[in-house]
Amino acid sequence: MTLYVYAITQSSHPLDLEGLTGVGEDGSSVRTVCADSLCAVVSEAPEDISMTRPDIEAHHSVQERLWDQGATLPLSFGFVAEDDDAVRAVLEERAEQFTERLEELTDRVEFNVKGLEEEEAALRRIVDESERIRQLNDATRDGGGTYEDRLELGRLLNDEVLARQAALAESVLAALRPHAYAEHLAEPSQQYFLSASFLVDRERAEEFTRAAEEGTEELPEGVEIRVRGPLPPYSFA
Repeated sequence: MTLYVYAITQSSHPLDLEGLTGVGEDGSSVRTVCADSLCAVVSEAPEDISMTRPDIEAHHSVQERLWDQGATLPLSFGFVAEDDDAVRAVLEERAEQFTERLEELTDRVEFNVKGLEEEEAALRRIVDESERIRQLNDATRDGGGTYEDRLELGRLLNDEVLARQAALAESVLAALRPHAYAEHLAEPSQQYFLSASFLVDRERAEEFTRAAEEGTEELPEGVEIRVRGPLPPYSFA
């Protein structure tokens, strides 16, 4: 029987699964497959696994119940195994790695931090504060200026936006790092100039949130820092 796998825990985990149903239209029961000191939480896998809202909610409901009770290694949506024996084989083969990671995650939670900036507000500040950019902006307004002027203006604006956003990101990270155990940084994107995940001691969660609030009080207009958590430590599993 093909199994859908939600998470890995230590066998000492409470593993209270009562009332939980798994992914799929039938909502099969959730159970464990154990090998020595580790257990995998599984259910019967549906024939077709698709990222429907009910299935995603079922997936996260199982993981959140487990996380509320103790340290877990949550798996991403869609992990399946051939049968119980295949699950046990993986637990035995990677027992040392899984155990080390579970110990690292014990009593720790994840916070996601994202930084956004309104493009118009950023460009206004740059034009106001850079004499050369202001000159080029005036010269090329309403289709004026040369092709070289427009090219230079675009290059200077892009370089300045990236440099300022990098500095903003570093200032936010500097305020949060002292309150976290570990971090994962993603590359900046067109939408987010900062995208980071922090692993934080559970007892320091309020302290981390407070540091995020205090560290963003004097950000420029149009800059927003979004903090989400505490969450199961998906980025560190």
